[in-house]
Amino acid sequence: MGLHSLSYSLGSRAVEANEMSLHTDLLKQATILATREPRRPLQASLRRAASAAYYALFHLLVEEGTRLMLSGTKRKPLRDCLARAFHHGKMKTVSKQFYSGGISKKLSSGFEPEPLQSQIRIVARTFCDLQEARHDADYNRAKRFTRAETLDLIKRADDAVRKWKEVRRTLQADTYLVGLLAFELMQG
Repeated sequence: MGLHSLSYSLGSRAVEANEMSLHTDLLKQATILATREPRRPLQASLRRAASAAYYALFHLLVEEGTRLMLSGTKRKPLRDCLARAFHHGKMKTVSKQFYSGGISKKLSSGFEPEPLQSQIRIVARTFCDLQEARHDADYNRAKRFTRAETLDLIKRADDAVRKWKEVRRTLQADTYLVGLLAFELMQG
């Protein structure tokens, strides 16, 4: 895979003219960081690239979740406030349910009678794996990142974005987004 073959687009959902696509910028930044030193990449560059790959998927899901709940240009300030309510650890807990297939009854009404879409399972698994890699990049000084490993993390983040695009307007995708934000507060 060539570095320039990574796709950074989410698709047709309208975005306000002045609003940047943070997930796209983070994927581009990750690629630049992972490839900036041609011979011997610095650990700092690879670590920041791994972190940026995680944050690309994190911010995509947060943006999609806030847009699901609060659409329209006038609601952008509310979306920005709501975005702060998404917590990394809670999102990982819900994502583990989605990729393992052990989805709580609180969320299962968004699936019945259909089986979980494989694209959502891939997004959820990638989210968890990237979060663990980001944790290693930020806190595990003994861990050595390689360029190949880091580029694979970036590719997986990009693949997850593309998989998300395939299912983003489905009830299952909406259920996943609601779970990422509110699972612990839901009754059931």
